[in-house]
Amino acid sequence: MKFPSACLALVLACVPLLGRAAAPTFDQWADDFAARWVHLNPQFATRTQYFSGAEQDAIDRQLACAGAFGQLFGANLYARYGALARQGLADLQRFPAATLTPTQRTSAAIIRWTLENTVRNEPFARHHFVFEQFGGLHLGLVNFLTSTHPIRNARDVENYLVRLAQVAPRLDEGIAESKAAAAAGLLPPRFIVERVLEQLDGFLAHPATQNVFVTTLDQRIGALGAAVTAAQRAAWVDAAEKEVATAVLPAFQRVRDLMAGQLPQTTDDAGVWRLPRGDEYYATMLATSTTTTMTPQEIHAIGLREVARIEREMDQILRQLGYKDGTIQQRVEQLNATLLPPAEPDPRPALREKVEGYVHDAERRSVAVFDLLPKAPVTVKREPPFSEKSAAAHYTDPAPDGTRPGIYWLPMADLTPRVTWLGAGAKTTAYHEAVPGHHFQITIQQESTELPRYRKLGVFGFNSAFIEGWALYAERLADENGWYDGDLPGRLGYLNAQLFRARRLVVDTGIHAMKWTRQQVIDYGFTPTETERYIVWPGQACSYMIGQLRILALRDQAKAALGPRFSIKEFHNLVLRGGTMPLDVLAQEVDRWIANGGR
Repeated sequence: MKFPSACLALVLACVPLLGRAAAPTFDQWADDFAARWVHLNPQFATRTQYFSGAEQDAIDRQLACAGAFGQLFGANLYARYGALARQGLADLQRFPAATLTPTQRTSAAIIRWTLENTVRNEPFARHHFVFEQFGGLHLGLVNFLTSTHPIRNARDVENYLVRLAQVAPRLDEGIAESKAAAAAGLLPPRFIVERVLEQLDGFLAHPATQNVFVTTLDQRIGALGAAVTAAQRAAWVDAAEKEVATAVLPAFQRVRDLMAGQLPQTTDDAGVWRLPRGDEYYATMLATSTTTTMTPQEIHAIGLREVARIEREMDQILRQLGYKDGTIQQRVEQLNATLLPPAEPDPRPALREKVEGYVHDAERRSVAVFDLLPKAPVTVKREPPFSEKSAAAHYTDPAPDGTRPGIYWLPMADLTPRVTWLGAGAKTTAYHEAVPGHHFQITIQQESTELPRYRKLGVFGFNSAFIEGWALYAERLADENGWYDGDLPGRLGYLNAQLFRARRLVVDTGIHAMKWTRQQVIDYGFTPTETERYIVWPGQACSYMIGQLRILALRDQAKAALGPRFSIKEFHNLVLRGGTMPLDVLAQEVDRWIANGGR
């Protein structure tokens, strides 16, 4: 067939277009960018099983320098994140808000906030201590491999052994980072180094055959049953023992040698104000944790105001219970001492069951104020011995594939009346960590059929102000709905938990901006363990109360605007359906919801 010349020219002009890929839609770009972001953090990819098939299997054999709570270490890794963040911010300019759906606009706002925050944090990569007692690299590698890396079949065991062989190289990278930080004047306080040395001594006290990397692997292989032969199990365990003996234990010893060598250079100054650019670093960490631009002075003032308000209400209840003398803290401890079981026989199994009972009761009560309920179960477990002495009560989310439930972890090494989750505080902490707190918020997000995968699994915007603010809001919601009725000590425990978070605003800003000492924080009412957590995780302790107050303010705004059309269940649906997001983005969501009549 012969083309007319004009037609032939048109065909030839179109040939280059036929081979040119069409520009991606926002959803295509966001999915691809999220995958690139996740590839920088293999531990996150494994925990969420973000990929599938060969891609997931390949990343299940990698190990990054990550701490016990997912934080990453290393200036090179931060630089890679920073470069990708700047590229992502440039890419977002191709998608004007007017061209996006409401869901896409929210996704773009969440991604943008996360990328801008990443760029802000890049200059402070080495301000995060690699080896610290709360979430350090030495803890993260152990906790991840022994608890999070899946053991579902033979291939998972093989991948475990590949990762185990990377523990020593990652520790050596951490040592190099720690040395570089020290050379730049970035050293932990003396008492933090001493805690790390205690942890390392405990880890190094056992031979390879009794090491947690080996014993937990053996136990988990045993749970596979007939799918694994005795010979396979023995071979795998033997391989793990050899790796631990020849590489892992020597690497942990090198970490110990490093920390022991740094100890004489350290001081007892606690706050980051003492570090180079410490004030800038703290401002960045406050912005990261609270998703606000509030100054330390503003947060400190809010803390003092809330402390005074809550203490007045607690004083009234304590007097009703017959506790009239002493400080609020002293009287709460006197009450807690009457609520704790005797030391013999070991009360820990019964305490765990009691807390699990609170969780199940909360599940029953939640149907009155929630439409959305998680499908995955939550269970209560004791914190592993390796990290128990330095751990606080906390929650880990369920595996998306259903192989692991949500877990509320209880550290039971210390059962004194000062432990916040014990005694009068046991009930409200269960509401915070499990139902309707972290388990509801995180699991409903994971189980969503509406959100894109990267939002379901918290790739972007997984910030403490939303997560911890919601959990503290859950404690208050329980009080508003009578869950403490008939249990005056339980209600006192709720108020004490609120007071605990209000005091955190005071001490976190006190330590890091106002040069408080470790002893000043302890004298203000905190245990040494809690105090040292705030010292190594600046700003995070402020996220709880600031997040709760912002959620309550948004709820009040919606109630005032909607009047009789306001529904508490619909408000909870709005907050939970969207998943984790910066509080300013949540405020935009609430504004749109109000404009739409609360629907």
